[in-house]
Amino acid sequence: MAAIYVVAAGAQGQKAYKYFRMGSAQDVAAKPRAGFALMGGGTDLDEAFRWMCERAGGGDFLVLRAAGTDAYNPYVLGLQDGKACRLNSVATLVIPDKAAANDPFVAETIAHAEAIFIAGGDQSNYIRYWTGTPVQAGINAAIAHGVPVGGTSAGLAVMGEWAYSAEGDQPDDPNLDSKLAQSDPLNPRITLVHGFLEIPVLKGIITDSHFVKRDRMGRLLVFLAQIGDLRIRGLGIEERAAVLLESDGKAMVVGRGAAYFVRGVKPAGKLVAGQAMPDCGFEVLKVATGKSFDLRAWSGDAVRYSVDVKAGGAATAY
Repeated sequence: MAAIYVVAAGAQGQKAYKYFRMGSAQDVAAKPRAGFALMGGGTDLDEAFRWMCERAGGGDFLVLRAAGTDAYNPYVLGLQDGKACRLNSVATLVIPDKAAANDPFVAETIAHAEAIFIAGGDQSNYIRYWTGTPVQAGINAAIAHGVPVGGTSAGLAVMGEWAYSAEGDQPDDPNLDSKLAQSDPLNPRITLVHGFLEIPVLKGIITDSHFVKRDRMGRLLVFLAQIGDLRIRGLGIEERAAVLLESDGKAMVVGRGAAYFVRGVKPAGKLVAGQAMPDCGFEVLKVATGKSFDLRAWSGDAVRYSVDVKAGGAATAY
């Protein structure tokens, strides 16, 4: 395997970005194909990464994160088959603060990527550090130019038009659960942001990860109720599952698990701070591994059922 190239830079006294690269030291010109790999978290799913690799067109695969290591580099390179999945390089760019996000090297690196993957971690860091910087602008420019983009866990959380930013989470309680969310839908912990990424096919969507294992159906319903627009819909994905989404809305669920496509059918009444979620109703389309769904038509090979929230009662239905 090719040598590892490491670059680190930043203003004195400030945290630097970190850059780790494997494969060729020189970028290549390649023609990527658009697509979006929405991964629910947990153990990484080879099938989803190979799908992204194939769409990179033999170019340079870039992992973005706000903290962590370069562990994805050898993993992604190891998925190559020399045919459909082949890459010129795999690199990881760790961008831990605003100063790093504004470094010209960071913008240049994103601009030269033929596939971009946003790792898991803490999505509040992505929102705090990358909003309004060349990182946000660069990812959106890549999307507009047909570069495939994927994300897992926190990376998935920021891919919809709406996102739960987790900026209100507490260090000793980092995961907002459904019971807490439904007990007070206007709890200041429930922080939603709009328009971080501009993925046309995910317009009108808010995503959530680790969906069944962390019992997140109820909190996704709260997100939708707080937004208060029945045109906005939810997508929850189980761990070890992924939705492989084409730019025309055609999608396939892969891995081990299901995806849950959720829309409101009975709007919630007025939300009141400190009070439980009022009565409301939702339709869920559960799409299992190996099944397809059309996001734009909002239909597919799915099990359909209703979830009703009664006077703040937790809505757990999978």
